[in-house]
Amino acid sequence: MKKLDILFVHPNASEAIYQGLSKNLSAIEPPIWAALLAQHTRNKGFSTRILDCEAEQFSPKESADAIDDVDAKLTVFVVYGQQPSASTQNMQGVHDVVELLKNTSLYSDRKLLLTGLHPSAVSRLTMQKEKVDFVCQGEGPKTIVGLLEVSDMEDPEELKNVRGLWYRADNKIQFTAPAPLILQHELETELPGMAWDLLPMDKYRTSNWHAMSNDNNREPFASLYTSLGCPFKCSFCCINAPFGNNNVENWDYGRNKFRYWNPDFIIKEFDKIYEMGIRNVKIADEMFVLNKHHFLEVCNRIIDRNYDFNIWAYARIDTVKEEYLEVLKRAGVNWLALGIESGNKIVRKDVVKGKFTEVNIKDLVKKIQDAGINIIGNYIFGLPEDTEETMQETLDMAVELNCEFANFYSAMAYPGSKLYLDALREGWDLPDNYLGYSQHSYEMKPLPTKHISSADVVRFRDEAFNIYYKNKKYLSYIKNKFGKDTHDSIVKMTEHKLKRKLLGD
Repeated sequence: MKKLDILFVHPNASEAIYQGLSKNLSAIEPPIWAALLAQHTRNKGFSTRILDCEAEQFSPKESADAIDDVDAKLTVFVVYGQQPSASTQNMQGVHDVVELLKNTSLYSDRKLLLTGLHPSAVSRLTMQKEKVDFVCQGEGPKTIVGLLEVSDMEDPEELKNVRGLWYRADNKIQFTAPAPLILQHELETELPGMAWDLLPMDKYRTSNWHAMSNDNNREPFASLYTSLGCPFKCSFCCINAPFGNNNVENWDYGRNKFRYWNPDFIIKEFDKIYEMGIRNVKIADEMFVLNKHHFLEVCNRIIDRNYDFNIWAYARIDTVKEEYLEVLKRAGVNWLALGIESGNKIVRKDVVKGKFTEVNIKDLVKKIQDAGINIIGNYIFGLPEDTEETMQETLDMAVELNCEFANFYSAMAYPGSKLYLDALREGWDLPDNYLGYSQHSYEMKPLPTKHISSADVVRFRDEAFNIYYKNKKYLSYIKNKFGKDTHDSIVKMTEHKLKRKLLGD
């Protein structure tokens, strides 16, 4: 049998990352970047496959065995997650499998490359910690194809010509100049959609809250990008690590790039999703509601086709305008994920750029809900200026806004974020393992603030979760809006108690 050119692997560490939530509460999303890269390499003439270990719920041994069943010239672990912050925690799944692949003679001759947000942000550290042959710094397409085109992946003279590549030579870690970004006008030829046919589309499920507006039917489910990157510079966010030079050794915080596919092109991806019988759709853009000439045109094309999607998308408080809401709703955008972050303006201003402080959050939330669009509010506890009092302000705001769902995060200095650089410079206490960066893991270890400890942040976050979801006002609202089954599912969700090492569990 002819040797496969490239195998893309989406790792699995869901049980360690989410604890008991992994069984039926956490989402299982299509690995968008793996599917984009696979379509890219396939279009370049390389034989390509995807192995989604998370969707298959493979253990590390099962993952290694499945990789061994594929005779591939290059095996690429694509390290992203359900949100940008999930990349580092997903390194745990990579680590467990790589240890098996490289410590067993059966697998030892395989060439392994890591690409994704975490490897791009801390490429040298990744090479030092993991027994892989290569790390990709940047988006990936140009680096991966460049590596596939060399005649000998062990020849340093050939490797030094592959842009964006980290490798070993002369007993040292070497790296080349970053690869150029894919330009706006190149998107449709270089990243022409996702390789849907290479994914196990029957194994994906959306989040429990997203399905509230679809009779609690979580499957089937698809997610996709209509744009790449984000123009904002929130210090706690790491999303632009692959899209700029946000690597600790060549940091350029202002180099982030925002690009988007032409609406006439991207609607074809929605056509494929609809033809697969999928109604639950996540638009995974870091900021979908941003450029009105893009997102409104995408929405209008969905409306023209009369698709009955159940869509959720991201927005910022200061990017949502009342005049957008009718078109969003008609396109099937039933949920907007809003980064509210903090209820205290001083705390918020310390980490978020823009005119965020000028927006009446309560008024805007009401307008969105009045338009028939549900809101999942995203809040962060433990930002650098947070105190017990300011975190209480954030919780009080969340309870008052009474959004249909809420995510409560603890602040982390994720690799690739400015906060991570601040932590390195100031000597802040960072997690000593990948799972420490997971919001739901036993090992979770957020940043301390200038005023309170990491343990205090975790304790407050977990108590806030229960206060919000056990609130009678909230439960009554959910029951009236979505019915008794949805109400009961929320009650059942609160029965799951996460164990925390920092709290002595």
